Amino acid sequence: MSYSVESVNGCTKKIAFNFEALDLTTEIKAAVLKKQKSTNMKGFRKGKAPLQMIEKIYGPQLESDALNDFVQNKFFEAVTKEDLRVVGYPSFENMKYESGTSVSFDAMVEVFPTVELKDFSGLTFSKEKIEVADEEIETLKNNYLSSKAELLEVKDAEAKLEKGQTAVINFQGITEGGEKPENMKGEEFLLEIGSGQFIPGFEEGAIGMKAGEDRSIDVTFPENYQAAELQNAKVVFEVKLLEIKEKKLPEFTDELAKEFGFDSSDDFYTKNRESMTQQKNRASQEKLHQEILEKIIGDNEFDVPNTLVTQQKTYLKEDVTKTLQQQGFNEDMMTEYFEKWSDDLDVKATFQVKSGLVLDNLAKKYNVETSDSDFDAKLAEMSAGSGMEVAQVKQYYSSDEKLKKNLMYAIREEKTFEKIIEDVTVTEK
Repeated sequence: MSYSVESVNGCTKKIAFNFEALDLTTEIKAAVLKKQKSTNMKGFRKGKAPLQMIEKIYGPQLESDALNDFVQNKFFEAVTKEDLRVVGYPSFENMKYESGTSVSFDAMVEVFPTVELKDFSGLTFSKEKIEVADEEIETLKNNYLSSKAELLEVKDAEAKLEKGQTAVINFQGITEGGEKPENMKGEEFLLEIGSGQFIPGFEEGAIGMKAGEDRSIDVTFPENYQAAELQNAKVVFEVKLLEIKEKKLPEFTDELAKEFGFDSSDDFYTKNRESMTQQKNRASQEKLHQEILEKIIGDNEFDVPNTLVTQQKTYLKEDVTKTLQQQGFNEDMMTEYFEKWSDDLDVKATFQVKSGLVLDNLAKKYNVETSDSDFDAKLAEMSAGSGMEVAQVKQYYSSDEKLKKNLMYAIREEKTFEKIIEDVTVTEK
């Protein structure tokens, strides 16, 4: 055998190659033919220059190309023979080449680790009991009715501004330097208290005011505020409360329910209770799954390929970048954010990679398989949760093979969790 395999760690192999007798005739001939097809040489049509001339002019380059092909071919032959599940690309080190005589080199390559899990059948986990309170349905109903509400003045002169009410205010911000910027000024401005529309601390500071009252409200701008000059800035807002308004909700009738897309008020209550139950159950399941994974991963140490962690971190950064852009972050702010939270992203990416390896291991252990019927059932579930037609959901996931593959992978994980839960004890709390 012209190579040997050494385990560097649980997911890295070093394949040491040594060819004391080297014949690159086949590789050089292939390299010459390839070069001939792309070469323009004076006196010859493209691709028709004599092979001897090609070899004479491009000899060193062709020998290098031939050696590279030889190295690559021998590497893949060894990987196939050893049945290594390679992750990413190899790095070649310690290359020693005697022209046309011998070559030795090391190939460092990451592989999927062998994951051997301890028995977890004795573990106990708790799951939140699913309940939808009448108050939650009423809050949802009032959110719907808010779009139809009238905004009426509170006539009581002794009334104090409360959360949920709307304040009609004049305000002017004053910086630490005594400046009164125009962009910190407003007149007869309508502000719903508790909406989070203003700088943190402003709305809270206005609570308890009476109509006609003046008040100074101290705030500190957030450190990630979009205007760099105002980050961490301390500002005093001089505020006059002109008027307190509050919403008057209309009566919830069958006619209004139909405007919101329901058959009747009873249909509204029934469907939304079912929907909220499903949402809570899904959140409870996800929390349980997370706790199970954290426990299993914590109890089982194994190496993970850096290649997979790097890839996962890239995916996470892409998702976070989209969120930050929507929040108004510029390039400098995002760079600062990722520098600050880089270690956290590493930890999260590593956990996600380990989770995938653990679930893949257990899926094989439980002989979990997915089918078209699983796919159709998931589409029906997604349709019920989104209000879209099943055909629309199916068209979306069937239009892109990658989307369908990801969904089938998620279904496989769900079925794997079902098997895990059969093997552990789950109590309700």
